[in-house]
Amino acid sequence: MQPQDYAYLYELEENFWWFRGMREITSALLDPMLARRGELRVLDAGCGTGWMLSWMQRYAQSKDIFGIDFSQIALSFCQSRNQDQLTQGSIADLPFADATFDLVTSFDVLQHLKKGDDERAVAEFHRVLRPEGIAFVRVAAYNWLRSAHDDAISVERRYTLSELTGDFRRAGFGIRRASYANTLLFPLAAIKRLVFTPAGRAHAESEVKPWPKTLKWMNGMMTVPLQIEAQALTNIDLPFGVSAICIAEKRAVES
Repeated sequence: MQPQDYAYLYELEENFWWFRGMREITSALLDPMLARRGELRVLDAGCGTGWMLSWMQRYAQSKDIFGIDFSQIALSFCQSRNQDQLTQGSIADLPFADATFDLVTSFDVLQHLKKGDDERAVAEFHRVLRPEGIAFVRVAAYNWLRSAHDDAISVERRYTLSELTGDFRRAGFGIRRASYANTLLFPLAAIKRLVFTPAGRAHAESEVKPWPKTLKWMNGMMTVPLQIEAQALTNIDLPFGVSAICIAEKRAVES
């Protein structure tokens, strides 16, 4: 990602339709699993510009919420949000002791790692989680959906749900939930990516940027399909979508 991409991310994370909708989906999936666990120790692996660190205060006190990111630019934006439990480093080599966290999250980060490093990252999530700890991971779905946006932000691969859950099972996790998301808008996203912004364009640009003022009225409207999906995900898993989500649990050590 370029420095400007981080600036756009910082500007949009709080209120842009996609981020707002995906947070509702995240809470619909995570809240029931964490409701009775009390205060947690949380790691956001690939914390970016830090809004999710603030959002995670629904599960933990700020002193127990940690972020790690490879980019110092991203971490500087986190600091401007008054986040201070920050580490610069790779999620494939986490600088934390075994069994440190109750919850590890990673939002659209694994897809940026080279093959092999993504599997090492999942193994690291397992290592730093306490027994019965939860990992929540979201990635971009379907490699055939690759577009100029992926080129611009250096996405290495997109996943099927079976590929994602397979990585977690091989690392020793049990799968609690696995679902696609951003399903209702999938046809529009596919047309846009495959027809209008296919991969391999000479001047690839990230899709994460402010809309022109003439289109800002659409922001609230575009959130509605994701809100509907969040409601549906309280009862069912979705069969396809632009994103893939895996929620996995580190099995308790047998006595």
